[in-house]
Amino acid sequence: MHQQGFSLIELLMGLAIAAIVLSWAGAGYKELIESIEREDTAQLLISGLRSARSEAIARNRTVVLRGIDNDWGRGWRMTLDDKEKTVLMERRASARVVGNQPVRSRVRFSNRGEALHPGGAFQAGTLHVCAKRGPVSHHQVILAPSGRVHLESVEAEQALCEKDLKQRAHA
Repeated sequence: MHQQGFSLIELLMGLAIAAIVLSWAGAGYKELIESIEREDTAQLLISGLRSARSEAIARNRTVVLRGIDNDWGRGWRMTLDDKEKTVLMERRASARVVGNQPVRSRVRFSNRGEALHPGGAFQAGTLHVCAKRGPVSHHQVILAPSGRVHLESVEAEQALCEKDLKQRAHA
């Protein structure tokens, strides 16, 4: 009588090979998801900054885009005339975002669409979309004094990302 199927040894070997392949695929899948989250956060941030600038011009009023709890990584909200009440929109971020000093926690657009500090000085800076567990900036959202925004996707070590990572580790 001829038997059909696999022997126990063949099944165990197949399971062992599948486990090894799945562990490799799992790590790659996790990195792919984090990469997509970083790209999505950078695109949403650019969209938010451009919308804030457009609203400032259209409404002929000051519009402020600020990080939630002064942290861009938690998301951002748009307000009119530097008021705390969210009036236009709020987004949640899914990646770590840190800004250099001029744009650390907020960006303020004048009624002409220029990025200005509350005192009237031009505001320009860079927001870095960082890796979750490393000091690497994958995307840089750059704000010009004119209020224009553009995205650069250069993977490089960034001191701001490293500093933020250490602060989160100690918190």
